Amino acid sequence: MDHSAHDTTAQHAAHLGHGVGGQDHGGHGAEHVGASWTTAAKATLHCLTGCAIGEILGMVIGTALLWGNVPTMVLAIVLAFVFGYSFTLFAVRRAGLDFKTAIKVALAADTVSIAVMELVDNGIIALVPGAMDAHLADGLFWSSLLGGFVVAFLITTPVNKWMIGRGKGHAVVHAYH
Repeated sequence: MDHSAHDTTAQHAAHLGHGVGGQDHGGHGAEHVGASWTTAAKATLHCLTGCAIGEILGMVIGTALLWGNVPTMVLAIVLAFVFGYSFTLFAVRRAGLDFKTAIKVALAADTVSIAVMELVDNGIIALVPGAMDAHLADGLFWSSLLGGFVVAFLITTPVNKWMIGRGKGHAVVHAYH
């Protein structure tokens, strides 16, 4: 085996934020270089877009149906995960992955990012006085929801940067772009 070719491939993959074939092959020239803030912000924005669609839809449905706080928040979180995963799922399916592999990639790429985002933005909504009881026509409903997304983005971006720099999270998807 020509080790110089393997070293070059591993170094290139490490530079992109993931190991050869999406795996971290520690040593042998596969030293991870930290992900850029731009890459992390783009990954977080991608995740936030799916989460925001699901979360807003869940909050609107629950609020419009006069559901209580807990069922509304549960629906919003479930839909945030569904829409968040679906964005990645559709992208990697377009890249040619079979459905089972695409699901695995979406779960690996997005689970931590979505979970952090949901914890932060729902925590903010729960902590803002009156936000959980606000109606769709109330500015407090929308300002707390959108403010939660902003704070979630700011907190999740460094998490994604750390994960991508170690070949985890959204770095898994990069192998298929």
